[in-house]
Amino acid sequence: MKEVQFREAICEAMSEEMRKDESIYLIGEEVAEYNGAYKASKGMLAEFGAKRVIDAPIAELGFAGISVGAAMNGNRPIVEFMTFNFSMVAIDQIISNAAKMYQMSGGQWNVPIVFRGPTASAGQLGATHSQAFESWYANCPGLKVIVPSNPYDAKGLLKSAIRDNDPVIFMESEQMYGDKMEIPEEEYYIPIGKADIKKEGKDVTLVSFGK
Repeated sequence: MKEVQFREAICEAMSEEMRKDESIYLIGEEVAEYNGAYKASKGMLAEFGAKRVIDAPIAELGFAGISVGAAMNGNRPIVEFMTFNFSMVAIDQIISNAAKMYQMSGGQWNVPIVFRGPTASAGQLGATHSQAFESWYANCPGLKVIVPSNPYDAKGLLKSAIRDNDPVIFMESEQMYGDKMEIPEEEYYIPIGKADIKKEGKDVTLVSFGK
């Protein structure tokens, strides 16, 4: 076992999958030269180069749309939003294209894409940086929504999300990037859509996610 921060678990998941599959790339604002706004892509530019770790302009609609098209043509993009509040700029590409393309094409095109980044409130942020959008996206047919609650889950679920043939919304609490936890040294995956049952009972069901 080894102790890692939440941000390091995210970085490990992306890097491990990118080493295996050259069709995977990461794109977003400040993901390359700056190592990510929350340092979740630290060191990835040095390892994978500027063609696979791509600094995008402040144009979420543009780089999200480009990546949806790339996913339809054999790539597996990871699109990072500096915060999911800014995904509102790209929401038409996410909901009208990524989420619907498989059905609209009669199964001819999968869209294997991950939209990831921080969500909800954090310290000293304005209202336009602090909203949680998981309920919005969870009500959209065609999207899988993941909000992990610790570094172990974050790594295993993100690796599964990158391998998924359908679009996945992967949301990370801004307040958890520095959280530490022991995770296995060896590679592991966590299946999407299967509950982690903490305690069995017979009277009450409590369901939770994220922070």
